[in-house]
Amino acid sequence: MSDNASHARTRIDKWLWAARFFKTRSLAKAAIESGHVHCQGQRIKVSREVAVGMQLRIRQGFDYKTVDVLAISDVRGPAAAAQLLYAETPESLAERAEQTAQRQAMNLAHPDHRPNKKERRQIHRFQRDVGSGG
Repeated sequence: MSDNASHARTRIDKWLWAARFFKTRSLAKAAIESGHVHCQGQRIKVSREVAVGMQLRIRQGFDYKTVDVLAISDVRGPAAAAQLLYAETPESLAERAEQTAQRQAMNLAHPDHRPNKKERRQIHRFQRDVGSGG
């Protein structure tokens, strides 16, 4: 954490970058402007200052993370230090785990390769056997 932690005045885009939610400040700014970051259920502006105790809902890809702000920093440090800036809520962790499981289940319905010759024979044999009722 930086010396600015005592001042506790940092813009939300800078904090999101320092907490390693986004790779660059411009990506953090774009996410905020697109409505992917909410504070206490409300859309926020890039210039909003972050404060300890705020609850943020951040969309990253398919996932939403709900985090509580524990500390303020405007310096991007190592990942271990960045994880000390926030705590993800247990509900958010459970929701993300459930969504991940659903996505994985959907991917099982679509194999990642086309059937090879042996697998095609097995498919045809299965279809022939099921179709004849035997």
